This record gives sequence, structure tokens and C-alpha cells, in this order.
Amino acid sequence: MRPRSIGGWHRDAPVGLAQAWSQYVRRKLAPEGAAAGVLGGQILALDILPMDPIEGVTFVKGDFREPEPAAELDKLLAGRKADVVVSDMAPNLSGIPSSDSARISHLVELAVDFAEGHLKPEGTLVCKVFHGSGYSQLVKLFKEKFRTVKGSSA
Repeated sequence: MRPRSIGGWHRDAPVGLAQAWSQYVRRKLAPEGAAAGVLGGQILALDILPMDPIEGVTFVKGDFREPEPAAELDKLLAGRKADVVVSDMAPNLSGIPSSDSARISHLVELAVDFAEGHLKPEGTLVCKVFHGSGYSQLVKLFKEKFRTVKGSSA
């Protein structure tokens, strides 16, 4: 079943994200701390760079464009669907607008594909998108895949 909405936060949320977002989501899901036993779910983080340990967060180091990190996330999710997927991915920018736009679009498309396969039906995808030559196509993609799309120009 395809996700068709962008909704709110849930306590039992397996989530894929990186350092700063991991800290934010962990605070939202367990303000008293994960050790207090109130997390009620799983937070998964994936980044190409190393990450300092965060209580209540399982970290996978890898490049999301490669198959191994996605397979590791699948293993950690163990068939469960996520309430929220957060993608803060961004390429190293070259300064060449057409090249940068293509790289950004590719990462967004990877995040959408992952969300389609791993979100609950009413799950939420939060995704970093840059304005550029491919922006309107990305908004169109979001509108095809999700019931509600929010953003400055959506």
C-alpha cells in the first residue's frame, strides 16, 4: 500500500535520519530520555559521515545511494513500517546549477522510493528539497505519491 498523506509525529516511529534530526526526533518522542522507557519505538539514523552516539538511536553509517545501507535498515526494521521518514540528504554542490539540480533530484527520488516501501499508509515523509530547475518536477512527484504536500511553493 502506498503512503498517501503527510501527517504528525507518532510515539512508535521507526525513523531514518542523521545527527541533528536524530536528536530532534528523539527529544520529540522521548522528552524524558530513551532510558526512561518512554520511546515506545525505534529511531534509525543513516548518514555517510560518522555520528556520535545518541541514546535511543540506532545508527547505520553508509551512503544511501548504495544497496548495503538500505538492506541494513530493512534488517533493523524487521518488516515493521515507519510512521515517519526524514531525509536531510544533500549532495556536495558543484556550483553548476544543472548538475546540482540533477543530484538533488536523485536523492529526493531515493527518499520517496524508500518512503513508499517503508512508511505506514498514513505515514509522514519530511524531505529536504532545494529550489532549482527540477523543483516543480519534485513537487509534482510528491503530489503523485502523497495526499498532502507542504512547502513554500507546494
